[in-house]
Amino acid sequence: MPVGTDPRRHARVLAQVHEAALTGASPCAQPRPVIGASWQRMRRLGLDPDHGADGLLLSHAELEARRRESGLADALPILRGGLISVAEEAAHIMVVVDREGSVLWRDGSTSVRHRADRLGFTEGASWHENNVGTNAIGTALVARRAMQVYSAEHYVRSHHAWTCAAAPLHDPRDGRLLGVVDLSGPAPTVHATTLALVDAVAKLAEARLRNTHLAELEKLRSTTLTVLSRVGGRALITDPHGWVAAASGLGAIDRVGLPSSTSAGSAWLPSLGACHLEPVPGGWLVRLTDDEAVPGESMRAVLDIRSSPACVLTVTGPSGTWSYPLSPRHAEMLYVLASHRDGRSAAQLALDLFGDPARTVTVRAEMSRLRRQLGTILSRRPYRFADDIDVALRKPDSAELVLPHSTAPAIRGT
Repeated sequence: MPVGTDPRRHARVLAQVHEAALTGASPCAQPRPVIGASWQRMRRLGLDPDHGADGLLLSHAELEARRRESGLADALPILRGGLISVAEEAAHIMVVVDREGSVLWRDGSTSVRHRADRLGFTEGASWHENNVGTNAIGTALVARRAMQVYSAEHYVRSHHAWTCAAAPLHDPRDGRLLGVVDLSGPAPTVHATTLALVDAVAKLAEARLRNTHLAELEKLRSTTLTVLSRVGGRALITDPHGWVAAASGLGAIDRVGLPSSTSAGSAWLPSLGACHLEPVPGGWLVRLTDDEAVPGESMRAVLDIRSSPACVLTVTGPSGTWSYPLSPRHAEMLYVLASHRDGRSAAQLALDLFGDPARTVTVRAEMSRLRRQLGTILSRRPYRFADDIDVALRKPDSAELVLPHSTAPAIRGT
């Protein structure tokens, strides 16, 4: 909600806009673009604007399993420390969901929790857009950015009495979306600073996860340096995600792309070439070999963007198959390159992504990061997939569902 706006008047205008959108009448104003796009998704889905869709409630055992698997447990102390006191004082609840939208934890105001119970907003419930329509949690999972949804911006009418602010949480090891943290409460309690607070606490929680990961890398380094010292030639130690704990005979490398199903033996890694992998406690010993053969013909790259939270590039070649999870920005860049096999210059990519051909510094920096991970999969001058690689693009049937978080002109057609 814009700063300085009267909440009650704004809620009345939103209600009129919502009704017009559902009935096809001429609206008195337009919803925010991110809200309008979400409403369009809900109409295509055929979601009931009065009741939403029935969703299965996770059993206690399923809920506990989701909590363990979510990767969010280490972030809870920061989230609770930063938001619970605010939630209780401001008549809100703090909610943490996983990447699928399932509510894992809920704390805060007792009275608001009772109101949430009547709405089905409980632990184990799904708060994905497909089940409850446009809302800060579900829409943040799709848009991949912090979201505040107020009153009639919610697609389902029974949610119009609520205000919600949510921010995504990412795994620092691979950029994977872990879930969302949210503050929700009665619509009259809306405040312009709530979204900034939630986003700031989410970033603190991600920093906590990053520090935990760095501590794990340091432990791996200390326990495997003896192993590395006995290896002749070029070698490195990585954790299961490819982050480098220690290296010998190589320049500075932060991370290497490991095969999707890592196993001991020979492998070809995009940033290193031919290697031999051996398991060590907590990770892998990667030894570069003298084999000069570089997979070329018979290599196939599949860019799968059918699931916005889990875009991935999978490459199959003579040495097997490996996958690289993509950040939102890298998914956009590879989508453009897959759509333009003849390649794009830095200025063209800047125009494709930002609508500004002058932003070449940003483009070159991001492409440098990508090429460090993907090696000879990508070529430059112009930027493109290597000519000897067969590229397949798997995307949603509807253009609106192609990277729905993106505002890039090349993707949104603007």
